[in-house]
Amino acid sequence: MSKVEKGFVVWFEGLPSSGKTTLARLLERELRNRGLKVEVLDGDIVRQYFSKGLGFSKEGRIENLRRIAYVAHLLSRNGVAVITAAVSPYQEARDRAREMIENFVEVYARCPVEVCIERDVKGLYKKALAGEIKNFTGIDDPFEEPVNPEVIVDTDKETPEESLKKILAKLEELGLLPTEESPAEEVYSPEEEEMIRKRLEDLGYL
Repeated sequence: MSKVEKGFVVWFEGLPSSGKTTLARLLERELRNRGLKVEVLDGDIVRQYFSKGLGFSKEGRIENLRRIAYVAHLLSRNGVAVITAAVSPYQEARDRAREMIENFVEVYARCPVEVCIERDVKGLYKKALAGEIKNFTGIDDPFEEPVNPEVIVDTDKETPEESLKKILAKLEELGLLPTEESPAEEVYSPEEEEMIRKRLEDLGYL
């Protein structure tokens, strides 16, 4: 008897400071609590260890996202629930990730840039507005609205817990996540099924 473990990727996207990392960590905790193997690929961390030196041109950003998508693909095809949290500003890169990954769930953390600026604990928007940072998404580099994400969370209006609930509901709807009430599907081999049938017969249930 073996538990079915279907890998998938939850791909968070949105402006800097839109709440992607906060939601990614909440989702990670919930998935672990439900017994899944989970890996989080945070955009900043990936750049530090895997994409250092790429820069922030459009080409560099797309290549960075391609690398994230490939690692997510490798993990998810081996039964891991992967959570990515990167700005992902270009539809082209998101489309490529969707093509590469079988169970791809796109989550758009939608938030007005004005609210993101207010939340910016790193001060990056302030530097970008002062011209100290170039090609900063939302200031002098565009964020292309996603065409058809599986989930849209309005992080300026919803609590993180409310947004998390929407994401979990979509994963359950897609059959990627068992509900809290329902255990993961169990699969029996023909031999195991025959043993169970015989045992039930012996007990007089069949």
